[in-house]
Amino acid sequence: MDYKKYIREVVDFPIKWINFKDISTLLQNPVVFSKTIDDLSEKIWDIDVIVWLDARWFVFWWVLAYKLNKPFVMVRKSGKLPYKTISVDYKLEYWKNTFELNIDALKPGNKVAIIDDLLATWWTAKAACELVEKLWWIVESINFIIDLTFLNWKDKLKNYKINSLVEY
Repeated sequence: MDYKKYIREVVDFPIKWINFKDISTLLQNPVVFSKTIDDLSEKIWDIDVIVWLDARWFVFWWVLAYKLNKPFVMVRKSGKLPYKTISVDYKLEYWKNTFELNIDALKPGNKVAIIDDLLATWWTAKAACELVEKLWWIVESINFIIDLTFLNWKDKLKNYKINSLVEY
């Protein structure tokens, strides 16, 4: 499927010179939304757990977890999870942030598929991998709907299998 036809590009958002790839238009089309879930399912069917980064598209990944009958674990920014957590700090271009994960989310040795909507920079994906590995889970793959290949961040994640549905 040509997913690019269903992803809106918003010029100069959130700041000038950024062309934001908006997947909300993909979600609004039931056929394309179903195809997205099916295509991602084929890439990660042999895992134990789906791990998703922060909150923006959680609803999207619940459907994926439901389809695969797999547990769904949320990695959130600091202070968003109500139970005991482990954390990892990661640096962005000009500031630092923290991801957290509940310490009792799953058992050591689980095979994990990390899911995010877009690979634009490597920081958050790498931080999620470090967090998952702190609990002795196995990062089976990192998965994205969109990969902005022109940014050349994949070398920072070279130790991990990376899947995406569309490249820009």
